[in-house]
Amino acid sequence: MSFETIKDIVNFNPSRPLSKGKEFPFIDMASLPVNGRDITEISNKVFNGGGAKFKNGDTLFARITPCLENGKTAKVENLPVGCIAHGSTEFIVLSAKSKDDEDFVYYLARLPDFRSYAISRMEGTSGRQRVSWQALAEFNLRLPEKGKRKKIGEILKSIDDKIHLNNQINQTLESIAQALFKSWFIDFDPVRAKIAAKQEGNDPELAAMCAISGKSETELEQMAEDDFAELQATAALFPDELVESELGEVPKGWDKYSLSKMITLIGGGTPKRSEPNYWNGDIFWFSVKDVPNEGEVFVITTQEKISELGLNKSSTKLLPVGTTIITARGTVGKIALVGYEMAMNQSCYGVQGINGVKQFMTYYLIKNAVEVLKKNTHGAVFDTITQSTFDTVTSIKPSIEMMDLFESKVEKIMGHIKNNLYENNSLIALRDTLLPRLLSGELDVSGVQDEVA
Repeated sequence: MSFETIKDIVNFNPSRPLSKGKEFPFIDMASLPVNGRDITEISNKVFNGGGAKFKNGDTLFARITPCLENGKTAKVENLPVGCIAHGSTEFIVLSAKSKDDEDFVYYLARLPDFRSYAISRMEGTSGRQRVSWQALAEFNLRLPEKGKRKKIGEILKSIDDKIHLNNQINQTLESIAQALFKSWFIDFDPVRAKIAAKQEGNDPELAAMCAISGKSETELEQMAEDDFAELQATAALFPDELVESELGEVPKGWDKYSLSKMITLIGGGTPKRSEPNYWNGDIFWFSVKDVPNEGEVFVITTQEKISELGLNKSSTKLLPVGTTIITARGTVGKIALVGYEMAMNQSCYGVQGINGVKQFMTYYLIKNAVEVLKKNTHGAVFDTITQSTFDTVTSIKPSIEMMDLFESKVEKIMGHIKNNLYENNSLIALRDTLLPRLLSGELDVSGVQDEVA
């Protein structure tokens, strides 16, 4: 390894031509992940002459507080071939001089020593401090040989690729669960299928079975006997008539309740910050910072933890696994399912179903009601969801058998999502352990490669 500065392998904020007044792909600061790699959203925006310019393979590094301290960094991918994009003026672009170094440069930007160095070189007034690219360019490190740099990047990339794949799978799984809830309890597809079949002189049960399964009648005939019987029993649970109500048309026989009559709310709290013994214990403590990304559903770790003493000496309470959390003050309407027993702050409610409404039904009832809850918030300074806000939402309540069936089907999906999140947590820990040891040369590259594979 040779002792060099980062600018030996990186071009900072390279000059790239873009025509003013024309529209190009655009990435803003909000789209950069915190301690992640993949950009969440690429939009299009007219280029007016300012901001960062970058291409696929470049690393975007947030230079302003608190984005730098929070770990906002990303590797640019998924732009059209040969495309130049633009973005926030608060990005520093790190472009590898060699394509083989692109992954290495990204992980170098994630290196704790590099980030600490960047933070130490920030300048400016409080709250608007920035680090310059010139300061970053002076960062010294022992560079592995070029071939080893490529291997290091590949090893770490393989871990992040698996994390990304798990996230994609989770988004797909959650969309399936949400689609099932919508089909059964919002659009009433099986009920409408029965009504249409009756009007046409066809078998309503068979029509509902097709609507539930997405299969044709011919495909139903080819199903295994047990599967057919199970689907038939499911179809039988749906009414064959819609009636008018204040919610519009709803299935006959399904009850209508204020949402507050279907749930119970649990308040949170914050242990005294002045008491160090209340903090850094073994109990997860949820705040809005811990809201999971879209598709993740569960919160299985938190940025802060409290002690048992902190739990007992504050108004916060321990939430069982399966409790829905909704943020209720300031940033309102963000939801999560508790994946591990945890406490939470006073800006949230824990929500549990009652009278036969179980955990996943509760989660989707709340998710479906979020926009109405947000619309009905109030507060002099912050938008706030109060207990009375839940009185403003009316929801249907199907039969217990119907809700239990939904729960059993969604439980399998949610189990897969949670297992993927557990695996991701382990992969993140592995990546973050390997990162400094690989880049410093402490670990032999070929040995680690065999271990990861």
